[in-house]
Amino acid sequence: MNGGSIMTTAHKLIVITGATGTGKTTVSRYLTETYNIKRVMTHTTRPMRPGEQNGIDYYFETPASMATKHLIEHVTYAGYEYGSSRESLHKAWQKAPFLSIVLDTKGAITYTQTIPNEIVVLFLTIDDPTVLKERLTKRGDDPEMIAKRLNSPEYSRDLALPEELKDVAHVITNNRWEEAKQQIDQFIKDLAWQSIDQH
Repeated sequence: MNGGSIMTTAHKLIVITGATGTGKTTVSRYLTETYNIKRVMTHTTRPMRPGEQNGIDYYFETPASMATKHLIEHVTYAGYEYGSSRESLHKAWQKAPFLSIVLDTKGAITYTQTIPNEIVVLFLTIDDPTVLKERLTKRGDDPEMIAKRLNSPEYSRDLALPEELKDVAHVITNNRWEEAKQQIDQFIKDLAWQSIDQH
């Protein structure tokens, strides 16, 4: 499956990226609740957090089931596998032309190389990285997993906007959610006008 038949200019995928704890899932949820922009479900082998559900937060996989997917991008983060599949994207685009997906920066770069005309990138950052530990603790992450994430090379990498995304990413500073929301609303407004201009 190459997915080519569904990848027309009528489709847009908002790639939400940044370091763990910067609010990627919060932004995705806000886009769904406010603009009805659904999230493309990604796959992971990590354990479920309290309150998470399979098929709603992620597709929770085993290493064996993960290996059966046609993955567009695939990373190991703090010992667990994460990836997004052509199957999941295809399925979501059949239901709606505008979608979002939550990825690490490496995954975001892969998407810009794989389907550059169908994506827009939102890079989330925060001025004070020490706040991130507090956010991860508040959302119920296991303390051992938090320490592992914050000490991982992937975390350090995702704190900075990669060179490959500098020309395409819209940077949102999420120090305070109310201010971040205003930036996101403006981003969606601009995106809507761009879409009208293309038709």
